[in-house]
Amino acid sequence: MSVSVGSVTFDRVSYDREADVLYLSSGDPGQAVDFDESQEGHALRYDSDGRLVGITIVGARRLLEQDEIVVTPPQLRVDGEELAAALAAA
Repeated sequence: MSVSVGSVTFDRVSYDREADVLYLSSGDPGQAVDFDESQEGHALRYDSDGRLVGITIVGARRLLEQDEIVVTPPQLRVDGEELAAALAAA
């Protein structure tokens, strides 16, 4: 089973019924090197290129019973080297 959130498709989906936690991962969950939190309090995991590779949603069943799960990632990240190159070219 896979789940898509926006333009990201997560190919690993697991649910802990006892803790009511939904885990979504794209590829190997161990590839995450950076972590953040969405406005809604969901844990977001990013790979070394800044791509979203995982989301952990606590209280997933409760949120679904309210008819929605909202995940708003923070602003897209820009690599410092890419930004420096763009500024130099401007």
